[in-house]
Amino acid sequence: MTERLYTVLLYSDDPQIRDRMRLAVGTRPASDLKVEFTDASSYEECVRLVDDYEIDLMLLDGEATPAGGIGIARQIKDDREDAPPTCVVIARAADRWLAAYAQVDATLVHPLDPVTTGRTVADLLRVRASGASAAA
Repeated sequence: MTERLYTVLLYSDDPQIRDRMRLAVGTRPASDLKVEFTDASSYEECVRLVDDYEIDLMLLDGEATPAGGIGIARQIKDDREDAPPTCVVIARAADRWLAAYAQVDATLVHPLDPVTTGRTVADLLRVRASGASAAA
């Protein structure tokens, strides 16, 4: 039996932020999970990747411009019944209310802590694999 490879979409207009996200998650956020990454630097790329590929988790930069991760999360959740679980990286913990309004499944705060990031990503991927709703 081969191990399932999960695809994580990293979104930010800044390639350095995407690299920090990739490093914080790592290729094994937990011993039982292996991930690969695909990158998007614009709203259009995010939507195209979610439409064209099986994305298991979206990790979005809430501080990206001109389209922030919170807005992208809300748009994709509104447009798709089968939207992947979404985690938004925000600069201020006080922005969690806005992320909740956007139906985001989890939030992380810049700068990313690898332990917290790995645990959050692993939890969201396990919920996805079980077929349950991440918001449940």
